[in-house]
Amino acid sequence: MAMLLSACQNDMSKVRQISEKEFTNPVDSSITVEVTYSDSAHVKAVLKTPLLLNHNEAKPPFKEMPKGVHITIYNKNLGIDATIVSDYAITASKGGDQTDNLITLRKNVVVTNAEGDTFKSDELIWDHLKKLIYSDKPVVMNKIDGTILNYSNFKSNENGKDQRGDNGYGTIATKGNITQ
Repeated sequence: MAMLLSACQNDMSKVRQISEKEFTNPVDSSITVEVTYSDSAHVKAVLKTPLLLNHNEAKPPFKEMPKGVHITIYNKNLGIDATIVSDYAITASKGGDQTDNLITLRKNVVVTNAEGDTFKSDELIWDHLKKLIYSDKPVVMNKIDGTILNYSNFKSNENGKDQRGDNGYGTIATKGNITQ
């Protein structure tokens, strides 16, 4: 009988150790999250994600969206300037403050501007304070007129209208005949 009780006691202590480890895990999770970014009472953007993991105790703290994200960026009249979608996203802050001003989007990132142009990459960073989107990874731009451009990197204002990239090549659509 003593052997049975001591065996149960050892198992219970292991259960307590495992349980304590799980309770000290500093991750808060939320499902079906919608975050509104505003400035001076004007909605600037809305971020939606099915799962948000908040790593408060990490150094530095960060938020993770492992099931993807959908961001809608609005103009002053609440018209849609751009949308950004990806399969994964993570936030970070510059300067060690608590403001999550950088959102790194990864896996199947697609930006669509108001004109219908799309930008696709494996990684894109949105700095909502500086109102920029950029990437050091290759980006493919598909313009509404049929132009397809490939860049080794990419930078634009957050509405996707002022695009720049390096080492660009691709097919440029033209209207009419080209004469020399």
